[in-house]
Amino acid sequence: MNQRRNSQYFPMDYWLLFSALLLAGIGLIMVFSSSGIMAERFYHDKYLFFKKQAMFAVFGTAVMIFCARVNRRFFYDLTYAWVGIAIILLLLTKIIGATVGGGKRWIHLGPISLQPLEFAKIALVFYLAFFFAKKQELMQTRTFTVGVIPPFLVTGILCFLLMLQPDFGGTAVMCFILFCMCLVGGTRLIYLAGSAVGGAWAGWMLIASEPYRYKRWTAFLDPFAKAKNEGYQLVQSLYAFGSGKFFGAGLGAGKQKLFFLPEAHNDFIMAVVGEELGFFGISLIFLLVAFLLLRAFRVAFLQEDLLDRFTAFGMSVILALGFCMNLAVVLGTVPPKGVPMPFISYGGSSLIASFVCVGVLLNLSRNRS
Repeated sequence: MNQRRNSQYFPMDYWLLFSALLLAGIGLIMVFSSSGIMAERFYHDKYLFFKKQAMFAVFGTAVMIFCARVNRRFFYDLTYAWVGIAIILLLLTKIIGATVGGGKRWIHLGPISLQPLEFAKIALVFYLAFFFAKKQELMQTRTFTVGVIPPFLVTGILCFLLMLQPDFGGTAVMCFILFCMCLVGGTRLIYLAGSAVGGAWAGWMLIASEPYRYKRWTAFLDPFAKAKNEGYQLVQSLYAFGSGKFFGAGLGAGKQKLFFLPEAHNDFIMAVVGEELGFFGISLIFLLVAFLLLRAFRVAFLQEDLLDRFTAFGMSVILALGFCMNLAVVLGTVPPKGVPMPFISYGGSSLIASFVCVGVLLNLSRNRS
């Protein structure tokens, strides 16, 4: 790993900070717009989800500031502790987790619900960045035992615990993170190609072995053929996008959130955005997301220290996967999976984890070794 010498300190990337806060602000508006009617009917408080999301946003902002200002050794020196905590949380999810949608993916702590997956992704990035930076000299030998087994073993343990919930989509996200980190970390392409083929085969076997997963796959291929069953959510999402046209129905005037579109304030919130703000509004959000990712990957590109570079790249990948996979699901280009839209979807775990990623990136943007 490169030695930290002649470090230069810069102001943090305020453009990255501004774009993250702007996305979070848009998220607050859209959470209120998409959840108000449902919250009033079932909880007699139309501001319920908005108030919770606002509290998550305030706490997440504080966590982001902490991550941006703390000495980065705080992250690196506790690398194995983060992985250990992630493993413990995933185990607790299976033992005492609440069953939602057929899986145990949440831990209820009083009025707060925690989804360990969101923080396990961050722990995995810290480990992989630490591994590839420390082992870079050995990675030049491109040996299987050095370049493949350790990172795949740790990721495999986390994925195994996720599959116990079961969480097939979360497992796929972890595998994508591993692939991206191995790609920049120096793992031989032949090993990556082999693992990609093996992963695709294993994924298909998991889909084919469970009827509900197979039904989701077939519904994704032709959702309108099963519009009243497995394809219902995707069909309603496509209706929302189609009815938005160019300028949308107007903020708060969408109809799909009136109990037609499940998870309107959560995983499918971008469908509400498309209906109410139209092609024009959602295009502006796409541009904002692209700008945030550009600034995030720029932070990684400017790092000279390998550990800093791999960490920044991994945090950027987490955000990029969240944005891309959520949009792919709501637009019907991949099978349905509960992937929240970073900063915009309702949910404390996702929002706080997204702020952590940005906080780490802001921290790294202040220093170029």
